[in-house]
Order: sequence, then C-alpha cells, then structure tokens
Amino acid sequence: MPDIYDFDKTVIYPDSGQTFYKFCLKRHPAILRFLPGQAWAVLRFWLGYKNSATYRGEYFGFMRALPDWREEVRLFWENNASWMLKPWYLAQKKPDDIIISASPVFLLEPICRQLGVRLISTGVHPEKGRVQGFTCRGAEKVRRLREEYGDIEIGNFYSDSLSDTPLAELAKKAWLVTGDKIEPWPWKKDD
Repeated sequence: MPDIYDFDKTVIYPDSGQTFYKFCLKRHPAILRFLPGQAWAVLRFWLGYKNSATYRGEYFGFMRALPDWREEVRLFWENNASWMLKPWYLAQKKPDDIIISASPVFLLEPICRQLGVRLISTGVHPEKGRVQGFTCRGAEKVRRLREEYGDIEIGNFYSDSLSDTPLAELAKKAWLVTGDKIEPWPWKKDD
C-alpha cells in the first residue's frame, strides 16, 4: 500500500514553479518580458476569471524563450534539490511512493526519477507553455490516481493544502504538512 504525497510545500519547502521561474530569470533576464502577462493571469485567476489550466499555461509561457528548457530543468534540480527537499521526507521515502502534484510534469519528472518514486502531475507543453488536459489539483488528483492505478489503497497521504481533502479522505491516515510540522488531517472521516 503506497504512501501518496503532494509535492510543493510538502516534499519540498517552496513552490517549485515559482522557484524555477526565479532560477530561469537570473540566468535569462530576457524572460522578464513575460511578467506583465503572468501577473495579469495570476490576477484573473485569483478573481475567478480564469481556470487553473489557463493560468498555469500563461504562467509557464516564458518556457518558449529558454534556449534549452531540458538543460534549465536539469540545472535547476542540480543546484537546488539539496536545500529544497525536506529531510523528514527523505528519511521515510519508499520506492512505492506516489507524488501527485499540480506542478508541471516536465519540472517534476527529473527529481522524481532521481528520488526513485512515481509521479502524477499536470501536463504542460514546455515549448508552447500550454496545459495539456486539466490541472492536477483537488478532485482531479483522485481522478488521475484512479486512471493510473485503479482502486489502489492509500496508506498515508501528506499535503500542505486542504484543497487535497478528496485524496485525504481515501487514505488510511492523512497528514497536513506545514513546513516541517506534520499533524493529523483536520476533518478527516474516521474509518
């Protein structure tokens, strides 16, 4: 029975997408030209005018301007994984762990491969900066898990966000992560 983890602010300290953007901005300041469109997309998302997939697609539009996005992702993890990964996760990591995240597959695949764990995540086309399908968040995480693994039983589930309650409800035990503090999931139905 695998354990399932959210990724950003759960397995790692920061948001991977924002941290990757800052990393790329330092190396390629010209991507700053995408900032007005990104800010506008964030504002429209917060105000409820854009869905998550559209927002993420616009946010990662800067990828089109990178000379070699695969190399940027490789360098990002090479330079940042050691401080980003939470020690408590590394201490309990198992090969049957599944990471389920709203972050883009292209960004998380390399680190999940390095960790030796499975990944379900949002498809974002790096060359086009467009989301493929739906953002893997909330109830969509459950749908994607069932699509990939059928009626799999979940041992422990860890996330920093109450929007992941649909997955928490499926787990034997669910845990809310705040920094390095791990406590029982609020509002979890008892078995």
